[in-house]
Amino acid sequence: MLEGNRVSRISVRGLAVASATAVTAVGAVTGVASGSTAPASDDAEATASGSTLLADIPAGAQAQVQTASLTQQADSQAIAADATAKKDAEAAARKQAAKDAVAKQQAAEKAEKEAKERKEAEKVASRSATRDASSFTVKASYTAAEVQEMARQLVPADQFACFSRIVDHESSWNYQADNPTSDAYGLMQALPGSKMSSAGADWATNPATQIKWGLSYMDGRYGSPCAAWNFWQANNYY
Repeated sequence: MLEGNRVSRISVRGLAVASATAVTAVGAVTGVASGSTAPASDDAEATASGSTLLADIPAGAQAQVQTASLTQQADSQAIAADATAKKDAEAAARKQAAKDAVAKQQAAEKAEKEAKERKEAEKVASRSATRDASSFTVKASYTAAEVQEMARQLVPADQFACFSRIVDHESSWNYQADNPTSDAYGLMQALPGSKMSSAGADWATNPATQIKWGLSYMDGRYGSPCAAWNFWQANNYY
């Protein structure tokens, strides 16, 4: 192969020299006709032989150049592919993070709702377990201890302490307490006392009716007896 390449280069170089010689010869004739001095044929051969022709590059070197070019292209494509994959992965991660955040928020809201529903159900169940005001035997009079026992059976257990504190401050558990400076009356000092008629016509003489009205008032206005007690502590009334 080396000998073949050498012959090929010689052949091409010879063709180039012959062409250059022919051109020089024509130029010489023209120069003679015009009175110009023609360049020597040796100079033309030197010029032709000084040029680097494709045939002068060995076949192995040509293959190396092509291989290097293909390798460079492959590297560039690999780098571009890696960048695209990284970009896609980052976009997917952001999308998943947003999806997880929404799911987490929804789960928290659901848990909060369920907790609220459980609390409300427990509250209702607690009140359902208490006695109704009409279930107590009507008496001509009641002691403070008897009135307190009624309240324990009518007021939810988790609210009794707060309810009791309010009654302590308002009437000291005297269901007939009558404020001489106003129309406030009864355990809760309803103002006027006739407001308690919404719980029963015997509001003036039946502590159970007064307790029923007081519990309804505290729940309706403040949400619970404990919430009413918190307000009382800040304002000295409820």
